[in-house]
Amino acid sequence: MLMYLAAIGLIFALLAGGILVQALYRRFARHHPELGPFREEKGCGSCSAGSGCAGVSSCSAPARQPK
Repeated sequence: MLMYLAAIGLIFALLAGGILVQALYRRFARHHPELGPFREEKGCGSCSAGSGCAGVSSCSAPARQPK
């Protein structure tokens, strides 16, 4: 029984840690706008175009600025 409770506690701690890291990342991105916008995790994750997400509409290449 102790192993089950430990496993449940570990899973909860990992999920809570992931949420905490995401909140810290959002706050960091808000305080440092010069580093670019916060990337939400959508579709296949926070990938850049061409990183294995072919065929997923949410992972399209960013629009290029004319020079």
